[in-house]
Amino acid sequence: GETLTMAPLVVKGKVLVGNSGGEMGVRGWVKALDAGDGHVVWTAYSTGPDKEVLIGPDFKPHYDMDKGRDLGVTTWPPEAWKIGGGNMWGWISYDPDLNLIFHGTGNPGPWNPDLRPGDNKWTSGIFARDPDTGAAKWFYQWTPHDLHDYDGINEQILLDMNWQGKPRKVLVRPERNGYLYVLDRTTGEVLSAKPYGPVNSSKGVDLKTGRLMANPDKKTGTGKVVRDICPTASGLKDWQPSAFSPKTGLLYIPHNNLCMDEQGVEVNYIAGTPYVGMNVRMIPGPGGNRGAFTAWDIAAEKPAWSLKENFPVWSGAVVTAGDIVFYGTMEGWFKAVSAKTGELLWQFKTSSGIIGQPVTYRGPDGHQYVAILSGVGGWAGAIVSGDLDPRDATAALGFVNAMKDLKNTTTAGGTLYVFRLP
Repeated sequence: GETLTMAPLVVKGKVLVGNSGGEMGVRGWVKALDAGDGHVVWTAYSTGPDKEVLIGPDFKPHYDMDKGRDLGVTTWPPEAWKIGGGNMWGWISYDPDLNLIFHGTGNPGPWNPDLRPGDNKWTSGIFARDPDTGAAKWFYQWTPHDLHDYDGINEQILLDMNWQGKPRKVLVRPERNGYLYVLDRTTGEVLSAKPYGPVNSSKGVDLKTGRLMANPDKKTGTGKVVRDICPTASGLKDWQPSAFSPKTGLLYIPHNNLCMDEQGVEVNYIAGTPYVGMNVRMIPGPGGNRGAFTAWDIAAEKPAWSLKENFPVWSGAVVTAGDIVFYGTMEGWFKAVSAKTGELLWQFKTSSGIIGQPVTYRGPDGHQYVAILSGVGGWAGAIVSGDLDPRDATAALGFVNAMKDLKNTTTAGGTLYVFRLP
């Protein structure tokens, strides 16, 4: 059940890579490989005793909830941490001034929270580590005792900016649990945490304790059906990267607008088989649109503008110095909008749904180009290709129920499109 799906990062002669498999009972890790010969320099696990998580005397988390000895063992039922997930399948960032890497950790397993009481350290959080040794410097848990598969693996934007009148080295993260976080990346202190879309699975983040305040009305368990939980297990935003413009001070976020019904079920661990323990049915979120593209004013802690999209926006975003933002839609539209206002400036219908990442570059002729790969994939691609039965509301962990009409709007296929900018 263990796979490798993330993009590695090379830092100081080391190739950093993490594993996937949180729905298969795979224990999460991140490794540093020597770029020259590939030997393993260090390995840090997401669960287990401190020595295996690489927590030592230099580990200084900001919040009390993340302090204590061997929390990667004691916040789990006996032996459960060995199959507890926390996989590092997302993005890694590096700050050369602080000599720190930042990486998230995935959801705990199984999804049914009744089977794993406790905070389930060190899942659904973020580590700051020394890239030379892997030693943990601080940790913050976005979603303690994650109830809804809110993997903490999204991208982090590293900015140096004035925050409430003081210069700060910040880390900005649009998290799957629905909050736009601003952290001091030196210490792990949460400076801001505001919802950037519909959220009812929690009631906010306590900035004094750092703790996400779960909504007890939306807590599921074995045999218990809970309806209309927002966001879904795919998060208010999944792994698709956002983009920041230093000219506008805005973060451009492609994201979902889906809610779900959940029911916890019993599940036993069998190596190589799904270890989930949850029935899920996803539905469109408030307003009926299933996606959005939002420009977030980081300093003001609020949206500057937001565009509704019929389907979840699984494309990444890129913003140019000319104040144009590019992104794609699942129907196959490649769009250019004003970075300041969100006004639609141009769009082109590609041959398939877009879940790739736009890139822009200057060609040998001196002109600027933007490129996008069109080709719907993942759960969405399985729906379009007919590999999933649209009558099964729980297929693809409930995603099919919210996307039955997708195959009527696009086709499968893969094509690279390149456009020259004027």
